[in-house]
Amino acid sequence: MISLDGVMQAPGGPAEDLSNGFTHGGWTRPFGDDVYSKVVRQELDQAADYLLGRITFEIWEDYWPYHADFWPRINSGKKYVYSNTRNKSEWKNTSFINSIEAIMELKNSGGPNIHVWGSSQLVQLLLEQDLVDELRLKIHPLILGTGKRLFGTGAPPINFRLENVLTTSTGVLIAHYART
Repeated sequence: MISLDGVMQAPGGPAEDLSNGFTHGGWTRPFGDDVYSKVVRQELDQAADYLLGRITFEIWEDYWPYHADFWPRINSGKKYVYSNTRNKSEWKNTSFINSIEAIMELKNSGGPNIHVWGSSQLVQLLLEQDLVDELRLKIHPLILGTGKRLFGTGAPPINFRLENVLTTSTGVLIAHYART
């Protein structure tokens, strides 16, 4: 979920991520419609493991264990948390990793697909290390001006091809890109 200017911080709610004085939390809410909801449900219903940065994990950890009936795969799926400051959680199926080598090992393990949600710093690291196979972007028709961005300055040139694109009734472009 990104804005036209690439901001991905706190899309879901006003208190989701206030770091660096961000005051625009919850900016995706006016853009929901049936198409948007259907795509998100399809993505979250896929069998997958999750690789999350610590901040995104902590947002999820405070919500998803108590809403297992809504998207049960999130609770039953494995969650790998990239963190140098945490190493345990009560949330079932959670493991902590703290090196790019561990991420490479996970990627090459032959397990289910690995989905990354949010996690701006982690995504930038994965792009820098050439570990991204697909991007599934929900590009919202607004400019936020400030906030954490999806694309940093350290990524090498990477080519993607557009696999699919949908436009919602509220103007959100839902784009699926795969590596060429």
